[in-house]
Amino acid sequence: MDDTRRTRTVLGVLLVVALAMITIDYRGGADSPLRGLRGAGAAVFGPVESASASVVRPVGNTFDAITDAPGERRRADRLERENQQLREQLRASRLDAGSAQQLDRLLGTAGMGGYRIVAAQVISAGQGFEDTVTINAGGRSGVKPDMTVMSADGLVGRVTRVGPTTATVLLATDLTSTVGARLEDSKEIGIVQGRGRRGVGDGGQTPLRYQLLDANAPMRAGQRLVTLGSQGERPYVPGVPIGEIVRIDRPEGGLTRTAYVRPFVAFTSLDVVAVVVAPPKSDPHDGVLPPKPAPSPSATATASAEPAGKASPKPSGKPAKGD
Repeated sequence: MDDTRRTRTVLGVLLVVALAMITIDYRGGADSPLRGLRGAGAAVFGPVESASASVVRPVGNTFDAITDAPGERRRADRLERENQQLREQLRASRLDAGSAQQLDRLLGTAGMGGYRIVAAQVISAGQGFEDTVTINAGGRSGVKPDMTVMSADGLVGRVTRVGPTTATVLLATDLTSTVGARLEDSKEIGIVQGRGRRGVGDGGQTPLRYQLLDANAPMRAGQRLVTLGSQGERPYVPGVPIGEIVRIDRPEGGLTRTAYVRPFVAFTSLDVVAVVVAPPKSDPHDGVLPPKPAPSPSATATASAEPAGKASPKPSGKPAKGD
């Protein structure tokens, strides 16, 4: 009991002394009489405080990192999502710009031919035995079966099935596809047939073949083909560019001649197309074909450098008169 009372008395006295010293030191400021005692305390307890801080600080930092980890993860995820959205927007803007350019060209081609069209975009390709694509325009847009489908470059195919908002297009490259066609300039008539999208034995360069009805009619590589037009303008309207002849088979007793055609349309990368919902008022003939490239100037100069039928004079070996 006496020890407890004595301990309390000592603690009380120490508390009073401590308060007095704090008051004196505070009031004295820089001139405090306890300045030396304060410096001695700092010298004694400072290293202990620094050591304890060096031990406690990493633990505190680790604890802060652990507690902040979910927030940092969320921030990183948000930034990743924002970056992905920006990348998708950039990709979409590039696609939109490319599609807009194709649409401008398509409108120009349709205008030259006098075709009334409904523009559409290819949304999928057929996975079966047929060469088909699906477009995002259907009955609600005025699309009907057996309508011509074209791109800015030329003939794509014909509509075979129609839904309210989509339609299936049989490509001109399909093995079952047949299109009445005629040669530019000569107007010779024949039939263009599909060989499959990959062609046969030529790396897919000529997925179309053309059979000329008159085996004796002239035909040469480099000539271009346009659609002849069907009766009632279905399934094909006239004047749509098809492709260019690159090779001709020699007839062997047959009634027709066969040529192989490189199409103007890149069937493996179709994007913006158009369905011809109304034919032209008159046959555009070759008016939709692009202008032929001009002949090379070097070839012209070479051909005219030496007049035909005039040989170069040979040296006689004798000096000319007056030399």
